Amino acid sequence: MSTFMAKKENVERKWYVIDAAGKPLGKTAVAAADILRGKTKPDYTPHVDTGDFVIIINADKAVLTGNKLTQKYYRHHSGWTGGLKEIQYKTLMAKRPEFAMEQAVKGMLPKNSLGAAALRRLRVYQGADHGHEAQKPIVVE
Repeated sequence: MSTFMAKKENVERKWYVIDAAGKPLGKTAVAAADILRGKTKPDYTPHVDTGDFVIIINADKAVLTGNKLTQKYYRHHSGWTGGLKEIQYKTLMAKRPEFAMEQAVKGMLPKNSLGAAALRRLRVYQGADHGHEAQKPIVVE
């Protein structure tokens, strides 16, 4: 018996909804990254993009455990001397919670073309409303 290898032409994609309200940011990001990669499917193949679409709602109601709100920073650099910008997660979660969730999921995906393709299938919304009812998304508990 030979090992099954999925082909990108035969991948059937579904839509999933994850509600982040009251859940830790990291645990929500792990669940989303697993679905985006296709690791929840029985026909997962590491070198083929077998993942599904993920909608994360209520990103503004996600929580950070411990002292992460005050001690954790999002940092990026412009490339110029003295170009380090940093913003505290308390401010980031208040102003741009969708961005914080996207960055958490992005860090859990591979740093190659498969990860970039998976990130394009992620949709993050601040409130409970999303415009994807026509795709009949499955709710993830």
